[in-house]
Amino acid sequence: MEPGLGRACPIDPTNLSRTFATLLRKAVLRRIRFHDLRHSTATLLLEQGSAHVRLRLQRDAIHTLSTALGSP
Repeated sequence: MEPGLGRACPIDPTNLSRTFATLLRKAVLRRIRFHDLRHSTATLLLEQGSAHVRLRLQRDAIHTLSTALGSP
């Protein structure tokens, strides 16, 4: 079965980083690590007055992990 056709496949961190760097370069944005997006999200939520940044990020992380592991 090919990736993206109903079955989750692991993402190679090197490929993710390389693809992300390419997208940043094409968009003429400064280079950041993919993980830094998490911190950017937290900052934006705080600036918008969200009082539950930590809970939201933890919930999202748990959801992402369960999806990656194939749990409902």
